[in-house]
This record gives sequence, C-alpha cells and structure tokens, in this order.
Amino acid sequence: MWSMPEVRWALLSLAAFALAVPADLLGAPAAAVVVLYAVCYVAGGWEPLVEGVRALGERRLDVDLLMVVAALAAAAIGQPLDGGLLIVIFASSGALEAVMTARTERSIHALLDLAPETATLAGSERVVRADALTVGDEVVVRPGEKIPADGRVVGGASDVDTAGLTGEPVPVPRAPGDDVHAGTVNGTGTLRVRVERDPADSVVAGIAAQVERATETKAGRQLWIERIEQRYSVAVVVGALALLGGPLLFGAAFEPTLLRAMTFMIVASPCAVVLATMPPLLAAIAVAGRRGVLLRDATVVEALAVVDAVALDKTGTVTRGRPELVAVEPLGHPDTVATTARLAGDGGRDGVLALAAAAESGSEHVLGRAVREAAAHLRVPAAAAFDALPGVGVRAVVGGVEIVVGRPSLLDGGDHPTARAAVSRHEDAGRTAVVVLVGGRPAGVLALADALRPGAADALATLTATVGTPPVLLTGDAPAPAARIGRELGVDDVRAGLLPEDKAAVVAEWQGAGRRVLAVGDGINDAPLLATADAGLAVGEGAGALAVQASDGVLLRDPLGSLPPLLALARRAQRTARANLAFAAAVIVVLVTWDLVATLPLALGVAGHELSTVLVCLNGLRLLVRPGWPAPAPSPRREHASV
Repeated sequence: MWSMPEVRWALLSLAAFALAVPADLLGAPAAAVVVLYAVCYVAGGWEPLVEGVRALGERRLDVDLLMVVAALAAAAIGQPLDGGLLIVIFASSGALEAVMTARTERSIHALLDLAPETATLAGSERVVRADALTVGDEVVVRPGEKIPADGRVVGGASDVDTAGLTGEPVPVPRAPGDDVHAGTVNGTGTLRVRVERDPADSVVAGIAAQVERATETKAGRQLWIERIEQRYSVAVVVGALALLGGPLLFGAAFEPTLLRAMTFMIVASPCAVVLATMPPLLAAIAVAGRRGVLLRDATVVEALAVVDAVALDKTGTVTRGRPELVAVEPLGHPDTVATTARLAGDGGRDGVLALAAAAESGSEHVLGRAVREAAAHLRVPAAAAFDALPGVGVRAVVGGVEIVVGRPSLLDGGDHPTARAAVSRHEDAGRTAVVVLVGGRPAGVLALADALRPGAADALATLTATVGTPPVLLTGDAPAPAARIGRELGVDDVRAGLLPEDKAAVVAEWQGAGRRVLAVGDGINDAPLLATADAGLAVGEGAGALAVQASDGVLLRDPLGSLPPLLALARRAQRTARANLAFAAAVIVVLVTWDLVATLPLALGVAGHELSTVLVCLNGLRLLVRPGWPAPAPSPRREHASV
C-alpha cells in the first residue's frame, strides 16, 4: 500500500492539513500556515488537476477539475480550511479506490501462469518457443507436459487431459492418427506430434482472439455516476458563470456577486455525489475479498447488482472437476470371486476395489488416484511388476496373479456379456466405466463420475431465489454426464456439447433480449463466455490463465456458495449508493436554493456540504461492519462415502 503514489500523496496532504488547522487556530505565523495549506493543496490536488486539464484538452469537463477549482475558490475568498478539506476528502477517496483495485489485481495476477510455452523438437531434442513452430515440425511431448501446438499424433500413446479446453473431466486416449490441441496436458505416455496448424491459428489462439474482442466491448464500462458527472460539472460551471456575469451586467457590486458565485461553486461541487457511490462499492469489494472473491473494480459490483440471468460451466464449477468412485459392481464369476477372496480377503466389492487400488498404486492417472482414494479404508495387497498401458490402463501382479485395470476396450476380443452389460449401464447413466481383470477374466466394473461440489444443489436453489430465475448449465462435456449433473442439481436447462463460441453465443442472445448475465467458469473453453457476460467470474481453484484474464473477478473458495451472498452484497451496495446519492443531492439542492434565493453564509454552506460528504462516506463504509455475509465456516472433515 505504501508503495502507491496515490496513497503517499493523500497521506502528505492529510498530514499537512492536520498541521495547518491547529496552527491557524492557535495563531501560528501566517507564513507557516500558508506553507502548510499550500502543501495540502499541492499534494492532494496536483494529480486531479493534471487529469482535469488533460480531460479539458479532450473537450471534456472532468469532476476532478471542478473539485480543484472549488477548493481554490474557497481559498481565494479566505476559506483555506474549507478548500483543504475538499482536497483531503477527494484525495483520500482516490487513494482508497487505488488501494482496493491494486490489491485485487495483485491477487488475480498471482493466479496466472504466464510463462511462455516451449516445445521440444523431435530428433534434435532442441527446445524452442512454441510460437516459433511451423506446420510439419515434429515435437516430443513427455508425460505431464503441455502440448505446444495443434497437431496429429504420429508416435506413442497416452491419455490427454482436455478438461481446460473441452470441459471433459476424464483424460481421453490418444494414439497415432488422433488429433491433439495446444494447451492440453499429456498423461503418462510419451507422444510424438506433427504440427498441423500454425500456432497463431490454434484453437487456443482463436479462443484468445475471441476473448480479446469480447473484452473490448466492456473496456469502456463506467460507473453510472461517472456517466452523469460531466453533465453535472458543466451545469455547475455554467451556473457559477451565470451568477457572476448576470448580476454584473445589471450593475451589481463585484465583491458580493463574486462571493455568491464562489459559494455556489463550493456547495454545488460534487464531492458528496462522488463519495455517495464509491465507499459502498469499495466496501463491497473489501468484504468480498475477505470472503474469497476477488473483484477487479467497482464497475463489477454494479454489474453484479443488476444480474437477472446466470450461466454456469459444469466441470470444475458445479462439480469438483475430477472423477470420484461412485460404484463398484462385482461380476460374480466363481473363479474370479475365489481368486479375489484369496488375494484381497474378500470376494465382493471390497475385494475388487482393493485389487484395483493395488494395480493403480504406481499410476498418476486421474482415474487411478480416484480408485486409490476410494480404497483408503481397505487393506490393499502389495503389487509388483507395475506397468502402464498408455491409452488403455495399468497392469500389475498381485500374489502371482496379473491384475489389469483400464478402459472397456479391454473386453474386446472376448465373450463377456455380463461385463459389457454393466459397462453399458454405467455409461448410459453418464459415468465412466473401468474394467478390472483378474487373471485375464473380468472380475468387476468400477463406475466413476465427476462429483458435485458439496452443497451445490442448496447453493443453486438459493441462487435461483436471489436472482429470480434458475441458472443454466453450459458445458462442452457429453450429453449423458451433463444430464446426470443437471438431474442431481435440479437444473432443467442443460446445454451440452458446446464449443467455446457456442457458450458465448448463448450469452449474447440473452443480452440481445435485455438480460444482464453473470457467467461462472474455470477453463480455457470458458474464457469467451466470461468475457462476453456482463459479469464473468473465474473459479480460482485450477482456473486457466486465459479464463482469469477474461474474467471480472475470481472465486477462490466455495464458488457456488459464494454466489448468492455476493449478489446480495452487490445489490445492497447499490441500494446504499443510491440512498447516499439521494441524500447528497437533497443537501446540494437545499444549499444551492438558499444561495440563489437568499444569502447563504459561506461557513454554513461549507459546513453543510462537508457534513453531507462525511455522512455519505460513513454510511457507505458501514458495509464493512455489517456486510450481511457470514464468515466462512471451517471446512468439515471429508468422510469416506460408501460405494
């Protein structure tokens, strides 16, 4: 905070003002008082003055310039204290806004991984920048590395994590002849990929360009009070000039006419109007930040306050974004039951799961981790001779018996109707089926699914009550798992198989019908959606850099549970801002009317103006004390769920 120039200048202005006032009241030498007030005016007013003059050069009358002129006018008619107070209040407000914005930006940038992508050329093993690749180049992609360009596999086999691009939570197998895309993550095998598309024309690059175009439409987004500030400033200047020039043309005395015009400019200056809106909006940003929601600026709070439609990504947003074991189905063949019981001590569900976990003990595949986690409460036998089968599964030896765990393709070439029927049932229900072979014979089928976040259904019900309309699920995932999630959430409108541009098109259609849309997502494929929506929030847990950059804020914890209180807070901040504005406008009308129809004492006018400014500021900051958003409860210990 102390490294920010806005804060240093505001503190210097405040310190000089705090010394000047008692020095003036206690009869200090006039020169010292003048110097202190001069420091106050210069430190707090030079930047608004520069900005105001720059705006004037662009044929705009900025409220900053009006504030500085009003403060100088107060000093010119012998009221340096009043002018100094105007400067200090305005400088403090600007510093507070700068601090809140910078804090959010730093927190958001800490989430980004912006390191340039590199690639390893096949043959030479030379590392080059990904953007330097050309069509026809062949690259080697080792386990855990990102694929640097859109291309086709010409060697090797592996599972590729495409969740960030397509929303599919389970890695997909890739072998020679299959297409792969830049930005997706290679699994356990080594791939040799021939570049088929210039990096500048990759799918990810196209998404980034779409995000940039969508973001440009929101770049000029302003606070609604800022949209009327210029007209108001012009009206005040015109009014002051009329009060000065009109009476003088009819022979009025110069000094009382100037005093009335200066008083008008001071009491009509928009300090209270500006501070009517910023403190509650900044307080809302601060409260949201303490609850794990980072909002970029005050315009996001205003956008959230008027949301009447919500679009949610599925994978990683309403779900955990990783598969979990939901069922174990033993196939009941006498030979495999006996062998399983001998090796694992149980011939049923627990035995099949324990053998699968033993085979997966050396695997880093997302499905393998899910199986091991589900078997944490079991006695898992030791496995030897572990071998990964890229794109298929894993193989290990337990007690001299070969155990293979992998995709249903393991059943190909054999007559296994019971196993195939079990696989079909689970796949039709939107689950991922994994086959367990014991001694070459199917012993059981494991079903895995991307589980809902805790409390997701209740959070969406509350969100529906807050917004007034139910949310819509937009996902690039397959229809079956998307429909299953929709049923579990109680969401009727589920749109599956969408490309990134399809998601953005849905939001644009709503906006064309006058809807104000909030979108929430986490992957690269959600970036156009977040950029197009009136307010886009990225789920910070695993969010891609492009999604974070395209968003207006980041949900760091409990993304679904945070949405209802966040929207309620934004609406409360907006109501507070409008109540403040009504109060500030009423005070200005009273003081200006008094100055126009009678003689308003300058001291009384300044006192009324400054008091209204302080009151609206304190009322806005009241959200910090009573935000109406309960502090997050400690996370409960996660117990093992029966499968």
